[in-house]
Amino acid sequence: MRLGFLNTLLLGSFVASCLAVTVTVNKTPSHSVPSTLCESRHSARISGDGGLYAELLQNRAFQQVTPNTTAALNAWSALNGARLTVIADPTPVSKALPNSLQFTVPSGSSGAVGFTNAGFWGIKVDSASTYKASFYYRFPASSSFSGTLTVGLRANSNGATLASATTTIHGTTTNWTQVNLSFKPAASAPNVANSFFVSIDGGAAAGQTINFAMFSLFPPTYKNRPNGMRVDIAEALAEMGPAFFRFPGGNNLVCRSFTPGTRWQWNATVGSLLDRPGRAGDWGYVNTDGLGLLEYLEFFEDVGMEPIMAVWSGDRVSGYALGGTSEPESQLAPFIQQAKDQINFVIGDPATSAPAALRASLGHPEPFTLRFVEIGNEDFIGSAPSTYPYRWRDFFGNLSAEFPQIRFLATSDVGSPILSPAPPAYDVHVYQTPTWFYQNAFYYDSFQRDGTTYFEGEYAAISTNASNLFGTPAQGRLLWPTMASSSGEAAFMTGLERNSDIVFAASYAPLLQHVNSTQWTPDLVSFDAGSVIRSTSYYVQKLFATNVGDQYLPSTLPTNGNTLHWSITRSFSSGATFIKVANAGSATASLTFDLSQFSTVASSGTLQLLTGAQTASNTPAAPNTITPKTSTVSTGKSFTYNAPAFSVSVITVTTH
Repeated sequence: MRLGFLNTLLLGSFVASCLAVTVTVNKTPSHSVPSTLCESRHSARISGDGGLYAELLQNRAFQQVTPNTTAALNAWSALNGARLTVIADPTPVSKALPNSLQFTVPSGSSGAVGFTNAGFWGIKVDSASTYKASFYYRFPASSSFSGTLTVGLRANSNGATLASATTTIHGTTTNWTQVNLSFKPAASAPNVANSFFVSIDGGAAAGQTINFAMFSLFPPTYKNRPNGMRVDIAEALAEMGPAFFRFPGGNNLVCRSFTPGTRWQWNATVGSLLDRPGRAGDWGYVNTDGLGLLEYLEFFEDVGMEPIMAVWSGDRVSGYALGGTSEPESQLAPFIQQAKDQINFVIGDPATSAPAALRASLGHPEPFTLRFVEIGNEDFIGSAPSTYPYRWRDFFGNLSAEFPQIRFLATSDVGSPILSPAPPAYDVHVYQTPTWFYQNAFYYDSFQRDGTTYFEGEYAAISTNASNLFGTPAQGRLLWPTMASSSGEAAFMTGLERNSDIVFAASYAPLLQHVNSTQWTPDLVSFDAGSVIRSTSYYVQKLFATNVGDQYLPSTLPTNGNTLHWSITRSFSSGATFIKVANAGSATASLTFDLSQFSTVASSGTLQLLTGAQTASNTPAAPNTITPKTSTVSTGKSFTYNAPAFSVSVITVTTH
């Protein structure tokens, strides 16, 4: 996440009581529009674990915790007097998962004794869903005990069992044994205040100690993928019509208290879940890495997205200060090799590449699609610019020699420092005010057409206070996108379309946010354990992504710095012409479109309109305050359209 911003262009703001312009549209395209222009982007703010990744249990395998501490029991609670401790198991379930949950039934117990997991601030219980639970268990010492475990879902309010299944366990089981169960609720719960539970008859099991490891609870997943994605979040992302997905996220490449061994490493995220140690993520919580490299790639295939994949480039980040050091050039070789292996896992030939053979053994012998790889993340921060020249030279030189078909992106500021070889592409990030975005819709118009292309990898209007962008809500920071911020972003996006001869992709960031654990605001899609909130900016992204042609049509240019902007693209095959209008101002704007260069223009078209009050937002309390409305409008070779204040409009009309 960029902790700085692009230099603000000194542009005037022109606001009138009612803007009126004539837009003459040229029927001859100026350039083609890349298929990757519109976006999706993953970022780690309780967005993988507890979000897109469908696993329902938090702290399921006690990864990256300190045994024998209260913190190690995060999300777990004792039931009816049970004793719970996370221990460094002398015989762990795997090398990667050294900890286990030791459960003791006290002497003199009666009734159901056990433990619960609160999930990620609750668990949705749906009568239409079958839940799949699993765990490993063993007895530390062999005994003649035999008993029945009940596993299921319960209401927090009264402890009522909502769904359950049973299994018999035996005291002679001193080696780790996996149990798999499934259950279907008879009725849906009225809210998400529910927990997962495991219990045993306390009277029968009094005095027994059992170790548990690697719990899991999954609802049905998107496209029914094992270890897959949460359906409603995945559907919300797919609904946007995204062309690509940037992963594994920006700061998700590294971590807090960074050392080279604790960063995101592709090979620690593939294969059995027992072999994934997880990591303390940069945003303050543990990543299980259950959502690993292969799960990402399969999800992209399921949705129809291309990956834009990042490889770590040798820069260390320490905590939230983003001010670490870099690996010396003499020490880069193993990291370059790991980047090669990461790419080969995605596209390599199993006959000649060990990482590709691993991919094939995991069920995907055919290579995935991979056209874009960025080297590092935000190498414009702290001391990174001073070392990026040699890191870029060494990574790019080695990777491009082995993978000449891939377009590699630099992650420093454009042109600063000077990089050699010259980067084929740059990843540009900007977080600013709504005003900055509409005033800078012409940002890329002045860029040289020298073969370099640009990925607007992170952008969002995050504050109304240009002098303190990263402050508190009281200082102007936005909690949710507003119609003012979303229409400002849309104005900027018309400039991205106009410059799509050099801007090949763009992505709003961050993508996902759990409303109960927020490290950054605003975000495109918010959610809790049971619902998904599509923001006003989500609908802007969807309108742009699902209404775009393959040709850009030049037209009368908007006034540089104004609140009113437009962009026009056309589908060569169908003649569908998409007129996008962003009005980030407080007054209605009147636009007359002159399409007289076309032989025929349909007499009517379709209008999709997103509009609302300046500060209006979609929130958990009111998730559908602002949604696009579709209607029919009169068109023709000349027609006038009145764009409401703080609005984003898409007019679709057929031209030939």
